[in-house]
Amino acid sequence: MKVEQIYTGCLAEAAYYIESKGEAVIIDPLRETTPYIERAEADGAKIKYVLETHFHADFVSGHLDLANKTGATIVFGPTAVPNFEAHVAKDEEVLKVGDVTIKVLHTPGHTMESTTYLLRDENGKDYAIFTGDTLFMGDVGRPDLAVKTDLTREDLAGHLFDSLRNKIMPLADEVIVYPGHGAGSACGKKMSAETWGYLGDQKKTNYALRADMSKKEFVAEVTAGLVDPPQYFPKNAVMNKMGYDSIDDVLAKGLNPLSLRAFKAAWAEEEALVLDTRHQDVFVKGFIPGSIFVGIDDNFATWVGTLMTDLKQPILFISDKGREEEVVTRLARVGYDNPIGYLEGGFETWKAAGEDVDTLEEVTAEGFAQAYKNGIATLDVRRASEYNAQHIQGAQNFPLDFINKNMSEVKKDTKYYLHCAGGYRSVIAASILKSRGFDKLVNVRGGFKELVAVDKLPFTEYQEQITEL
Repeated sequence: MKVEQIYTGCLAEAAYYIESKGEAVIIDPLRETTPYIERAEADGAKIKYVLETHFHADFVSGHLDLANKTGATIVFGPTAVPNFEAHVAKDEEVLKVGDVTIKVLHTPGHTMESTTYLLRDENGKDYAIFTGDTLFMGDVGRPDLAVKTDLTREDLAGHLFDSLRNKIMPLADEVIVYPGHGAGSACGKKMSAETWGYLGDQKKTNYALRADMSKKEFVAEVTAGLVDPPQYFPKNAVMNKMGYDSIDDVLAKGLNPLSLRAFKAAWAEEEALVLDTRHQDVFVKGFIPGSIFVGIDDNFATWVGTLMTDLKQPILFISDKGREEEVVTRLARVGYDNPIGYLEGGFETWKAAGEDVDTLEEVTAEGFAQAYKNGIATLDVRRASEYNAQHIQGAQNFPLDFINKNMSEVKKDTKYYLHCAGGYRSVIAASILKSRGFDKLVNVRGGFKELVAVDKLPFTEYQEQITEL
């Protein structure tokens, strides 16, 4: 028996590969299928099942393409109603894979179809549980991400309490917990840094698994501090339930090198959004006026999904040479299936042709401190929880997450200094503001981590940060 976690850091997502006697299972795959197919081929194994723990909200799963390419059976837990051929398993149904078995444990709460898969080894001993978004390291799943339900989040939290107490906590302490996400995912709020652990340790340390916890206390704690999820979450959940285009078709359309003339024509004719995916330090020195920066080297897919409200929006993009497929793949992972091409030669092609170029003014933390003495307007684009933990006195909290609905809070005739935690989000915010006619912007290079090292600035007293997702 082989069990491997396939972890994707930018989405904080874990897929899993299980193999026994030439038969393989993939649990919660990402959109691209090649890594899973190649992994099975390396073992000379055939993928028998694609197991889905629930209809995911934070990414588009690869279940359909993977099943179509390998002949594997897609499996969902009880109550799931997918709009395509799949096996909807019964609670406690047992699936055989080589010499091992996988028991289906219906664990509603995060969503009503949420299911945990219990892997038993060749001797029939409980070995590991694949919990999806039911149980994380240090946390449990949010009870407010289900697709179209009449149940309140308090109702779902109550179901989650019962699932954990009746299906998971009775299992032996030595059972390994393999969750669907790690720290950084918006599917929970208090995840620890580890991406797997033992159930016994979670019983001791996970706030939601306290033995003396009442259902009322559980519901109150699990629902506390929740804010609206990113706007793409319900849209991805619907795609996972209803179906989607093959990623091969998305790649074929998106990996379309365009001449400058063709790029400009597509921009005008298709009313496309121009996405610049280069590093922020390069972007600020020169970019296409009106383009939006979301750098590929950070949480690219999450920020595209948070800020771009139309999944069908035609997208043209600028990228570093050789990273075009990565851009299209990572867009597809969160449901943006309409990239229509990229500028061949990248930004240098635009610049060499003598086209207009925009830049973003920057200052160091020391430069900001000097300007601060004279009285300046500062936009802190971090999340409210980060701002509340500690911020520069007088700074206005203008979270990037909600920039689209908070645009009326800023004025075009005011010069703003923008900062985030490390310099990535502030450049995204500045590019969006610039595209909407705000020209008096200065980015603070290095962000808050550099500002706190400057002893000339007044800060609010540091408070323990409250997680807000």
